[in-house]
Amino acid sequence: MSKKKDKPDGEAGKKLSGTAYERELEKLHVELVKLQEWVVAKGLKVCIVFEGRDGAGKGGTIKAITERVSPRVFRVVALPSPTEREKTQMYAQRYIPHFPAAGEVVIFDRSWYNRAGVERVMGFCTEQQARRFLEIVPAFEKMMIESGIILLKYWLEVSPEEQTRRLTQRIDDGRKIWKLSPMDLKSYSRWYDYSRARDEMFEKTDSSWAPWFVAQSNDKKRVRLNIITHLLSKVPYEEIKRPRVVLPKRQKPGGYKEPDYPYKFVPAVF
Repeated sequence: MSKKKDKPDGEAGKKLSGTAYERELEKLHVELVKLQEWVVAKGLKVCIVFEGRDGAGKGGTIKAITERVSPRVFRVVALPSPTEREKTQMYAQRYIPHFPAAGEVVIFDRSWYNRAGVERVMGFCTEQQARRFLEIVPAFEKMMIESGIILLKYWLEVSPEEQTRRLTQRIDDGRKIWKLSPMDLKSYSRWYDYSRARDEMFEKTDSSWAPWFVAQSNDKKRVRLNIITHLLSKVPYEEIKRPRVVLPKRQKPGGYKEPDYPYKFVPAVF
């Protein structure tokens, strides 16, 4: 009798309610704070890479990870297009300065894998450059790990129908229109070129020391919870016991009075 194959995350079960999502996210945020304190105390270096198609939910997932931790420990790196000078540098040169030092978690919202994806598909690099990148990146990542970096690579996979829905939604939403660049529109029409590039990227760079983890992201709430849970399982940590916090007594005014100063108050519109 054949064994039933498990469904990838995000494909099983009904959509999470907002209440259930917030309840589970709160628990995970507590654990992320514990992880943060452990990373700082032990001087760990953690690097997390997020890749995926436009509209796959990378930004929302990163926000869910970082909204309750310190930006001085959890740093998000989202580099713009390379400058003319950077185009003449060794390809990885612009990414290396952002790698984590001891006590840091660095999250790349897109990364050096731009060369295997958008640069290759949209013609910003030659086919020879893309293939050379795929050849050398496993060794590059092995050097990262041998230097003490914990490297996690996530690919968020969205269906073509859901991507269309999300990108269409951005057109008339003043809060999201900035997310729809001319490059996004060009990329949208190249679905299968991106699929072929993704497949070869997985084939060449899914190493035993730096594997790819694929997360189905049609359900935004579910994928955020799944990725945070997975992240917590991949970075060993323990809760650091701290003494119970008691607020000290506030000093007496000692004759202090608020000055009669013409403050420029923010208008109470609401």
